[in-house]
Amino acid sequence: MTCTFSARCRAAFVVALASLLVASCGKKEGAAGKEGAGAAPPALPVAVVHVTKRKVPVSIEAVGQAAGSREIEIRGRVNGILEKRNYDEGAAVKQGDLLFLIDPAPYQLAVEDARAALQQERVKKQLADVDAKRLEPLAREKAISVRELDQALATSKTAEASIASAEAKLKEAELNLSYTRVTAPISGITGRALRSEGSLVTANTDSSLLTTLTQVNPIWVLFPLAEGDYKEVRGAERSARVQIVDENGKILADHGKLNFTSTTVDTKTGAIQLRAEFPNPSARWLPGQFVKVRLLAGEQTAILVPQAAVIQTEDGRMVMTVGADNKVVPKPIQTANWIGSDIVVTDGLADGDAVIVDNLVKVRPGAAVAPHAVAEAPAPKPGAQAPAAAGKAAKY
Repeated sequence: MTCTFSARCRAAFVVALASLLVASCGKKEGAAGKEGAGAAPPALPVAVVHVTKRKVPVSIEAVGQAAGSREIEIRGRVNGILEKRNYDEGAAVKQGDLLFLIDPAPYQLAVEDARAALQQERVKKQLADVDAKRLEPLAREKAISVRELDQALATSKTAEASIASAEAKLKEAELNLSYTRVTAPISGITGRALRSEGSLVTANTDSSLLTTLTQVNPIWVLFPLAEGDYKEVRGAERSARVQIVDENGKILADHGKLNFTSTTVDTKTGAIQLRAEFPNPSARWLPGQFVKVRLLAGEQTAILVPQAAVIQTEDGRMVMTVGADNKVVPKPIQTANWIGSDIVVTDGLADGDAVIVDNLVKVRPGAAVAPHAVAEAPAPKPGAQAPAAAGKAAKY
């Protein structure tokens, strides 16, 4: 009986001890769970830029349209049948290149006829001079009347005038002949041919228009500015620089110059028309093409903030900054214009403010963050193990 009871006691003692251990572990795990639930979340790593006030150009962007610096209508200046088109439509031509040929045969005959008429007048002049020279001594000897000599001299002068008239007619005939060769008055890009071979060209009528020619180097860009924007650059037009940019703000053409500013405001749009000139040797910009231009003129004191940092709200624009306690502080801002990928901030920020430029979807006002410079990697979280150390630990 004694041995049996002792075995039962030992078994009961083991069961009781196991129950106590399980209960103790459950309490520790529950306490640890409660402690973890009450801990603050880790600080969110964010990239920041420290802004400062500086002199920046006044920058205004607008949409403009390219136009040729010279646009010319090519017209036939004489009547005739169009014999030949000597260029490819839309091709570049040089000044003096032959574009069209109008039938020259009738004008060549007119030149020969005028040349023959001139020769006749010269012969008449020679005959009149000979008569006047022969009559001069006879008049001195009073063998003939003075009137006869005067008539001979008048005939000589009339022949001289007739020669001048015949020379003018010859020049006119030669000029008309030259007009049968329609050449390019400037270098440029040709347009569509409006008359085909075999068409009748009639000078000074609609049928005389043969094509158009546009000079694209340099190219002009016409763009409007609102009256308020124009006030910011007024007076600095001569030193202004104009750029052509793409939709992302990348500069495609630089160092354009304003060559025209309207002196009136369009009553329908309230805008002022300006025109800039750009070198265009490779004909990259074509007449009629829409482009985005940026006008840089004058200076202003402001802060530049990356575009990615600006948040658009119903009440306006704002940025998220990092306060002295590394907590997020939202700041409303007033903006002016864009310079490249940055926006000009005229009010709302101060020198030295740390503006958050990433993780803006995750940050909340008052939340703790771990700021780092844009080019730096965020600091590791407390307790986190570096990849190299983890690798060493894995080897053991």
